[in-house]
Formats: sequence, structure tokens, C-alpha cells
Amino acid sequence: MDHAADAHRTDLMTITRHVLNEQTKYPESRGDFTILLNHIVLGCKFVCSSVSKAGLAKLFGLAGETNIQGEEQKKLDVLSNEVFVKALISSGRTCLLVSEEDEEAIFVDQSKRGKYIVVFDPLDGSSNIDCGVSIGAIFGIYMVKHKDNPTIDDVLQPGNNLVAAGYCMYGSSCTLVLSTGSGVNGFTLDPSLGEFILTHPDIKIPKKGKIYSVNEGNAKNWDEPTRKFVEKCKFPTDGSPPKSLRYIGSMVADVHRTLLYGGIFLYPADKKSPNGKLRVLYEVFPMSYLMEQAGGQAFTGKQRALDLVPGKIHERSPVFLGSYDDVEEIKALYAAADAAK
Repeated sequence: MDHAADAHRTDLMTITRHVLNEQTKYPESRGDFTILLNHIVLGCKFVCSSVSKAGLAKLFGLAGETNIQGEEQKKLDVLSNEVFVKALISSGRTCLLVSEEDEEAIFVDQSKRGKYIVVFDPLDGSSNIDCGVSIGAIFGIYMVKHKDNPTIDDVLQPGNNLVAAGYCMYGSSCTLVLSTGSGVNGFTLDPSLGEFILTHPDIKIPKKGKIYSVNEGNAKNWDEPTRKFVEKCKFPTDGSPPKSLRYIGSMVADVHRTLLYGGIFLYPADKKSPNGKLRVLYEVFPMSYLMEQAGGQAFTGKQRALDLVPGKIHERSPVFLGSYDDVEEIKALYAAADAAK
């Protein structure tokens, strides 16, 4: 990479310009989606700034409350949630919001109502805040059926119906990865410009990877197909080298690495969490959507992840996502286990 040449580049593809370019492909478009995305980007910039100053601004530690999931809320969780909710409502393009931090869905006031539904986890991996590990926000965008009369059923749609999904990772740099249904693109925040610049165009996940990512501390509670798959990763029988284990414990960071380097990310169901741990609407669906758009797969142990129809807004599910061939292997193990029953 020629860093000297990069420093003098004047033709920068910002995220706004990228989305406007996409918009020109739809002559009937009125720019509502672009406006909504701009408000999400603003929320990401605000939270990125807060995360980087968390220690100085006394934002570490607990806020003294627990969220709907029974998890202790960190101060940054609460702040991030407020920022995203206010940014999304003020866009005037949303009618219904579902946040990991709020027990009930938020119905936007009639005067500020638009045609989009946004599901989001405002700060995923927040248990890692205090030790400086990468954390991030995850979001998915749906279209509502009737914006004048949105109901909770409007959000309980399969992931297939997403119109866009993405995540923003706050790590060594601030990276926003987005898909609007025609591939996956990655943008990095340039702090000197205050703009997200296209740095990872058209991300494609390798067909097969050399890394597996799972919390092996739960191994004694796994089902047979998961146990067999992880055993095969460590002790392959076909003469191939063993896979490397990489597990950060922050979904955004683990999925980001999987997307760029290939491999598989697993969060299976187990005896302790028979329905899995990750939430369907704002964790499983957006990440599965991005994986499929990048040429990978996402599987729940029973079906394609995006075909799942959630019954409630905070429903959980197991998930196996990553490189196409790696997910094929775990699918074959589950199929064999079902056939043996």
C-alpha cells in the first residue's frame, strides 16, 4: 500500500457519497434511506468519541441498573442507547425501534413517523469496556407495512426482509461495515475529517477459513454436532492442519475478523442456554445478513438463520456463521445427528 500516495488522495468515497451513489440506482427513491443512514452514522461518531474518552469522562463502571436481558448496564450502554434512540427518532424516517436495552419496542410519535423500522444493539460487548477490548453497535433496517399504524408484528419479520444491516466497531480504529443488499462495504472513520471513508470495498469472505471462534468454556454443555465440529477443528482427520482458535468475546470484533479472514464463528445452544444466547433481531439477523452478502452462510443448527421468524422482540437463537465451506461442515453434522434420531 502506498501510504504517501494515500495521504494526497483527493477523490475520497465517503459513506454518504457511497449511499447517494446507490440511491441513484432507484429513480423512485426520495432520499429517506440516506437521511436515516446519516443519523445512524452520526450516532456511531458520537459513541466512538465517548468510548475513546470513557476513562477520562468517568464513563467506565456500572450505571446501577440491569437491562431487559438481566445484564448489568454500563454507563456507556445507557448513553449509547439514548444517543441512538434520539438520533433515529429525530431523523423523521422511523416508526418503530427495538433496542437491546429497552424491554418494550419504541413507537415513534405520529408527527415524526417514517417508513423504516430499526433494530439495534447500541453497544455490543460492553462487558469488555473496562479492559479496552473492541466493542461496537449492530443494527438492522426493515420497511414497515403501514407506517400510519405500525404494530409489533411489523418487526417480527424474518431476516430475509432486511433492507440493510451493519455494525460499527470501536477498536484501534472506528470501522463501519454496511450492506444495503448489494454486497458489503467497510468504512473507516478519518478523525481529521470526521468522515467515514471507504477502505474495504466489496468485502468477500474466503470460501474456507483457518480460524474457529467459540467460547470453549461452555464445551461440557454442548450438543454432539458442535462437540464433533470443534474436535475436528483441533484434530483434523483428513491430513489438513488444525484451525486456530480466536475468541474475543465481543460479537462485533469476532464477526469482523471472521468476515475479513474467513473461518467460522459459533455461539451454539447448550444445556445452560437451550435457545442459544444471542438475540435474533439485532445480533443474529444483521450479522447473518452481512455474512450472506459477503458470500458466506449463517445457520441456527436447524435452518438458515435468515429464514427464522421471531415470536418476540428479544428472542434468542444459536448461530453458526462464516465461510461457506466451514458452515457446510457444521450443517452436515447436524443433518447426520437428525438422521440418527
